[in-house]
Amino acid sequence: MVRSAVVVKYEEGVHRELFWCLCCRQEVKRHLSHGSLTVLHGGLLQHFASPEHKKEVSRFWWENKAEGRLKPQFVISPEDYERFKVSLVKALDAYEEREDELVKEMAACIREVEQSRQELLQATLELPAEGEQCDGASAFSAPVRSESNRAVAVAEEQSGPSGGLPMVPDHGWLEGGPALTFIGHQEAAGKGNIHTGAEPPWLMQDEAAPGSKQIGPSYEEFLKEREKQNLQKLPPERVGANFDHASQTGDGWLPSFGRVWNHGRRWQSRHQYKSESGEKAASQKKKERPKPNNL
Repeated sequence: MVRSAVVVKYEEGVHRELFWCLCCRQEVKRHLSHGSLTVLHGGLLQHFASPEHKKEVSRFWWENKAEGRLKPQFVISPEDYERFKVSLVKALDAYEEREDELVKEMAACIREVEQSRQELLQATLELPAEGEQCDGASAFSAPVRSESNRAVAVAEEQSGPSGGLPMVPDHGWLEGGPALTFIGHQEAAGKGNIHTGAEPPWLMQDEAAPGSKQIGPSYEEFLKEREKQNLQKLPPERVGANFDHASQTGDGWLPSFGRVWNHGRRWQSRHQYKSESGEKAASQKKKERPKPNNL
């Protein structure tokens, strides 16, 4: 049994649990929520203390002939429920105190951040003020410099076809070394960077060397050689072993594999094939038979 109440902040997915009361045959809320607060197991205790639940527990014990000593575990007395209410008031006060402390801590943190921001702002405003004091000295020299520039401009206006000698440009700086001719930027075709519109290296095709040759056989030659090796593993006297695939056949060609449709009837072709195979075997045995030694 819950001895004292526990108050926490309400959470949508956690504090909406239901439990099935076997005696009352209905679902009941496990926790008791109000606003943003939740009393853990408050709904369970409230249901166990209700008179309807006590009546249903008595009916369940009578119908199922349950043990009487277990019945008090499924019912909460009014005295226990009153003690739970008293602990609930204390839990609410403790929760409010904790929330007030959290609010005070957050307010102190906000004040500290605001103070540091004000100090930083004050420091940034003082720097331009010092810069304006330094620029004050240069402000007095600006009119003098502008007056000298105005005098030079007046002298240039007076010098001309009616005012005096014309201004001759000084080309002495050209006599210091040999003359140079600018022929433009030399860039190789197809080279450069992305800013000149050149093709990136990963899209360029490799130029084949003139003396490069293919190393090893081609793929077609490899397939032909592999097919030839596979044919060598087959029995040499199989049907169609000596068939020339490159030979030209006429329109009247018929397949002769297995001595079928050779000439005459099927049984004649079969006997002819057996006789020829027997003659071949006999001739092969004669060749393999050792010759007698002449004394």
